[in-house]
Amino acid sequence: MPTPVILDCDPGIDDVVAIWLAAAHPAIDLRAITTVAGNGTIDHTSRNARIACTVAGIHGVPIGQGAPGPLAQKLETADWIHGANALGGIDLPQLAMGLDDRDAHDLIRDVLTQSTQPVTIAATGPLTNIATFVERQPELCRKIERIVWMGGSTGRGNVSPYAEFNASTDPEALDIVLASAIPFTMVGLNITHQAQITREVRSRIRAIGNATATFGAELLERFCSTYDAFGEMPDGPLHDPITVALIADPAVATTQKSRLDIELHGDFTRGVTVVDLLELTSRPKNVTVAVDLDVDRYWSLIETAIRSLA
Repeated sequence: MPTPVILDCDPGIDDVVAIWLAAAHPAIDLRAITTVAGNGTIDHTSRNARIACTVAGIHGVPIGQGAPGPLAQKLETADWIHGANALGGIDLPQLAMGLDDRDAHDLIRDVLTQSTQPVTIAATGPLTNIATFVERQPELCRKIERIVWMGGSTGRGNVSPYAEFNASTDPEALDIVLASAIPFTMVGLNITHQAQITREVRSRIRAIGNATATFGAELLERFCSTYDAFGEMPDGPLHDPITVALIADPAVATTQKSRLDIELHGDFTRGVTVVDLLELTSRPKNVTVAVDLDVDRYWSLIETAIRSLA
């Protein structure tokens, strides 16, 4: 039986591919998409979620707009990587669908309430929406099977020496979600940087030939060019779809139980995820950490999904 999934995202180039994989994989029943500010403003991320569905011919999945910014600090978008419109600055197609009348909170509430099965949340942006829901609807959290989140790092960061973007954009939100005791899997930079979008990968996706592949290939070229310009990574990493891939096919990555805490203070360490892989603190393990990616298996999942779409 497919796993019911809510995808909470901040599209963002890699979030678009996560949407496509979640909609296309037969092991996933995508019940809703909710948007949050992060890679772009909430207007951009909500529009981009609709664009992802428009391009790929995805219908019947409600899209609820969520938080316009973090809980306790000013939003700083990732326009240096994702471009001014959060999709590489490319020309975007006309939209074929609107937003749901419900906002992210109400859409998550309704999906959980109506589901006869526990629901998994794939989160690929700051955790603002999820933290807000946890605080407002603690009684419904029992219906969340687990949260699989792209964010954090077991080592170096990407917006400061040790802080990763999604974690540092709203560290208070991550702290709230961790305190909720909902089963939690972290997909950090340590594994997502294994998912490099090589020239071969881009060529294979473009060769699929459908509208989704053509649009996706252009996005990935832009993504790699910005990573090359700002991070000297000509083959940029496709972070976010690993969350969906882990839900659809757990064999795509190895994992390890560990202790995760988020630093809320510190002039140089606010937003840093402290992952105790070596068990040095003797604190209770509270998360599962994705460690090593089966790269070929991952790209096969992505290609199969894109091939099955419009």
